Amino acid sequence: MTAQTTDFSLTPEELAAFHRDGFAGPFTLYEPEEIAREWGRTRLELLDRSHAVYRDEAAVSGGNNIANYDRHLDHRFLARHITRPEIVDRVAGILGPDVLCWRTEFFPKNPGDEGTDWHQADTFANASGTPQILWPGESRFGGTITVWCAFSEATVDMGCLQFIPGTHESMNYDETKRMHYAPERNASVVKDGVRRGFFGYDYRELQIDPDFKPDESKAVSMEMRAGQFIVFWSTLMHASHPHAGTSKQMRMGYAARYVPTSVRIYPDTQVIEEYGGTVGLDRYGAVLVCGEDRYGHNTLAAHTTRGVPFQRRSRPAGR
Repeated sequence: MTAQTTDFSLTPEELAAFHRDGFAGPFTLYEPEEIAREWGRTRLELLDRSHAVYRDEAAVSGGNNIANYDRHLDHRFLARHITRPEIVDRVAGILGPDVLCWRTEFFPKNPGDEGTDWHQADTFANASGTPQILWPGESRFGGTITVWCAFSEATVDMGCLQFIPGTHESMNYDETKRMHYAPERNASVVKDGVRRGFFGYDYRELQIDPDFKPDESKAVSMEMRAGQFIVFWSTLMHASHPHAGTSKQMRMGYAARYVPTSVRIYPDTQVIEEYGGTVGLDRYGAVLVCGEDRYGHNTLAAHTTRGVPFQRRSRPAGR
């Protein structure tokens, strides 16, 4: 467990704005030179999948996003990243003192790549048809706190995130409908003049109202310097711009997803099935990044597959 020193919780003003808008930030975690050095080394090291938790043949397919999942479970820098107090304190101030990191994934955008379509995520059943997280009791709906960190510059021209503030309080999509994976049909679809896709799916298949269109007049673009991160509800309407190709640099985002320990993760399933592939969960474990687990709902990982212990934050100072 880490020593308790500085408290990085959201200020009362930041927390009020978060509840109103559904997001907070950006905040600086690394200086640009530091993340360039760390990511440059990490990018090469990730080519070694010998300790990755998803070693199934499907996971290493070039067209399958599952290969991007949960590399914090085998890589030292990413394991440290998800437990950084600058992140964990802010998340715990929203979710409560007992917090799990249940998934991480990379979001690369190469020069010329399409933008990501507008979407919301509640149970994350959108691609698999099976809920991946379930909140307890009679929760209106759940979602997860996503911490999206720019491992490279994220400008409008390079495909930064877009949010529609205040849209996290109601869902416009029914994840039980399930989308159909068709990358040959859903690549670079032009929607209202913008090339947008969703990794081989068409997110519009989940719309509750078939005539619904996001009000893009209210959208804000979240430009970030390399090393900055933003915190947002997955139920917030979010998307990303296309990479205009004005720079030869890839835009790389790294998303870590957090829930309270009361949430059930991958309930009643032993596989992740989406993006045209399937991987088993036999080596998976959620990471307790703050507080205690008083529920025992989920399998936990105390250390990486290479034996590096995960650091755990106690309750932020003053709480």
